[in-house]
Formats: sequence, C-alpha cells, structure tokens
Amino acid sequence: MDHEFFMGEALRLAREAMADGDVPVGCVVVKDGQIIGRGRNRREVDGDATAHAEVEAIREACAQLGSWRLQDCALYVTLEPCPMCAGAIINARIREVRYGAKEEKSGCCGSVLNLFEERFNHRPRVYQGPLGPECEGLLQEFFQNLR
Repeated sequence: MDHEFFMGEALRLAREAMADGDVPVGCVVVKDGQIIGRGRNRREVDGDATAHAEVEAIREACAQLGSWRLQDCALYVTLEPCPMCAGAIINARIREVRYGAKEEKSGCCGSVLNLFEERFNHRPRVYQGPLGPECEGLLQEFFQNLR
C-alpha cells in the first residue's frame, strides 16, 4: 500500500475542512488498495459535535460495503483520533490506523491514553505517520490564523 498517497488524500480533505472554517482533519478508509470512505471535520459547518472526519469516513465505507464490519480496512487520518473516533474504529473492527499529527489534549492512540490497548474485543494496529510534519503544519497554520 502507498501510505503516503492515502495520507495525502486525507490531507486534501483536511484542507477542504479548513477552507470551510473547521479544524483541518481529513480521513480515508481503504480496502484492497481502494478508498471506500472519505471524511473531513464538519463540526462548524453542520453544528454537530459528532461530525468528525473519522466518523464520516467510516459511515461512507460501511455504506459502500453494505456492512458495519470493516475488518479488512485501514484508516488514514491527519490527527490522532479522539475517544469517540477511537470507539468508532473499534466498533467497526478496522484492522489498522495510521495518523499524522499527535493530539496531546484528546488523542487516544497514546497521547492521553491508548484505547486500542484496552481489553476491548478488537485492537487495531496503530502507526504514526506518514506525513506527520505536513499534518501538524496544517493544524498550526489553522490555529495561528484564528489568533
């Protein structure tokens, strides 16, 4: 799999979120080398606390496959998943998670805690990267522009 390509697609979605005034987070779900789900933050646009990139991408992937089980899928996201998104990943049985930037305030892949190491019935493999500096840079740009 071309991890940089898929994270690049997630970054493209993050830039779309930023253009709409949302925190720039993008996500893709991949099965057999094909993107089957795309998502980006839409909390500000939709006024919905659950409108995170991962949730949106997981919903689209489930619809594409006609199943809630995504056990043969990988998820690429530009920011370390929060507790809600980590829970969605566990419930969808996603095989592997790759994230770009760490989220020191709410990250659940090791920054605050690692939900994927707890005694849940599913534990995806987790990797930081690729394109971490690019993901982090986009977030820094967004928050600097807010000030």
